[in-house]
Amino acid sequence: MRALRRVLGLGRSGRFRLLAAVALGVMAAGAAVVLAGTSAWLIARAAEHPPVLHLMVAIVAVRAAGIGRGVFRYAERLVAHDASFRVLTDLRVAVVRQLDRILPGSRAFGNGDLLARFVGEVDGLADLWVRVLLPGAVTLVVGLGATAMMVALLPIAGLVMAVSLTVAMVLAPALSVRFSGRAAVSVAPARGAYHERLLTVLDGAGELMLYGGVDRALGDLDEIDGRLRRAESRTAWGAGLGTAVAVIAAGTGLLVTLLVGARAVGDGQLSGVTMAVVVLLPLSVHELVALLTPAAAQLPALASSAKRLLDVLDTPAPVAEPIQPASAPAGPIGVRLTDVTLAWPGEAPTASGLSLDVPAGSVCAVVGSSGVGKSTLAATLLRFIAPAAGRVELVGAHNVIDAGSLVGDDLRGIVGWCAQDAHLFDSTVAANLRLARPTATDDDLRTALHAVQLDEWMARLPRGLDTMIGEHGQTLSGGERQRLALARVVVCDARVVVVDEPTEHLDDRTARALMADLLRVLAGRTIIVITHRRDLLPPKIPVFTLTAHGLHQTLT
Repeated sequence: MRALRRVLGLGRSGRFRLLAAVALGVMAAGAAVVLAGTSAWLIARAAEHPPVLHLMVAIVAVRAAGIGRGVFRYAERLVAHDASFRVLTDLRVAVVRQLDRILPGSRAFGNGDLLARFVGEVDGLADLWVRVLLPGAVTLVVGLGATAMMVALLPIAGLVMAVSLTVAMVLAPALSVRFSGRAAVSVAPARGAYHERLLTVLDGAGELMLYGGVDRALGDLDEIDGRLRRAESRTAWGAGLGTAVAVIAAGTGLLVTLLVGARAVGDGQLSGVTMAVVVLLPLSVHELVALLTPAAAQLPALASSAKRLLDVLDTPAPVAEPIQPASAPAGPIGVRLTDVTLAWPGEAPTASGLSLDVPAGSVCAVVGSSGVGKSTLAATLLRFIAPAAGRVELVGAHNVIDAGSLVGDDLRGIVGWCAQDAHLFDSTVAANLRLARPTATDDDLRTALHAVQLDEWMARLPRGLDTMIGEHGQTLSGGERQRLALARVVVCDARVVVVDEPTEHLDDRTARALMADLLRVLAGRTIIVITHRRDLLPPKIPVFTLTAHGLHQTLT
């Protein structure tokens, strides 16, 4: 419940609309109760054949309650869904802002599990306001009002109604939560595991088919799906049990009310016409109360979803933003590392004692074997993660500042990055390139494509820069994807460029030509090339070998 209370605090923008929805819901439910009671009185009284004028007030009340019920219900749904969408926006914004802080510097969540949390848990938690809080508040207010009305008509019937409503509103939901709670809590993690496994199967479908692993992978997926179905079935069973108890409470209350009402009519305490009201009034109230049990059955699952969402929101950011950010140096910028230790948050260091001085406008290369920390170095330079020890500084013409004193987005406006597995979006060539600089013209984009030797490829595209490249650039070859990612770096305005494995997926001849063209186009910027292919580097470039104990300058 603590997790649910915290999530309720996140949906601030829908709070007042939810209160308005509760008020409209109370009026709609109250109109339904008035309609049932007044109709019962009208039918019973009309059977006595009184003058029609004696029925006019009841007739008008029935009409008013009937119309009001529809109008208030429509308004309540309208306002409630508006509140729900606003709450949904608050939750999504909170998650996106957190993901912006922790990704890509955190490895706490898998892609499939994170997708399930962002989509499934956030969308599901919107029900907390509309399907749990709203009916609960409406039922409580209307139930108390109807019980007070029943006490005024016949005190003993009011007591019977209070007991039956207590059973239906408290005992039935409690039983539902008790018998479905453990299963409901396991639904959200099982759904996250299912999405995680499903994405793995889809991403690796080619390899699974090639090596005959499809049946085994689908068997694992089916096993996870079986656990999910069993958990959902047990949850539904618990909800059904609570609903059965609520129905029994309503039926038993009706029978007892008939007995005490009949005795009251026989003793002259109650008229036959009022007896009809006493009998039918609890039915309309219990119809409203019936919504509570399925709402309560959702609480354990919602609590689990809230906890999974808070796990994301409570994940510490790998890099803390400065309280008083500094301003970036003007003009060309160099990079200086002093006794830096590289480590992903929560993991052992991969390298320590790194010292490097790259003057503004110069080029250097960092080489090393796989796993030594080259990509970790790139992530540190971009401040996706903070150095475990030491300092990373930006060196301007007149001042030197600690990279940690800049806001992350400001630093990444200075330091550009082309990753080995840079993501290409399911959009046009132009949109993928303008991600680096939205103001770039078509001529700027063509110049960048020329710089990375994509002229001929560009000439073959059916719609030029407006050609769609597919999800992850699936219509491109591996080399074309890498070169398009490099063209994005050419387009950006970064004064320092970190290029991670720029010649991946290319043959040696194309790789050497691409490296030469890239350095020519980026001339004047500070360039740090990270690669394991020392032989592809042009001559006269300072080369530093990265080891677990530092950076050591070597010859090209």
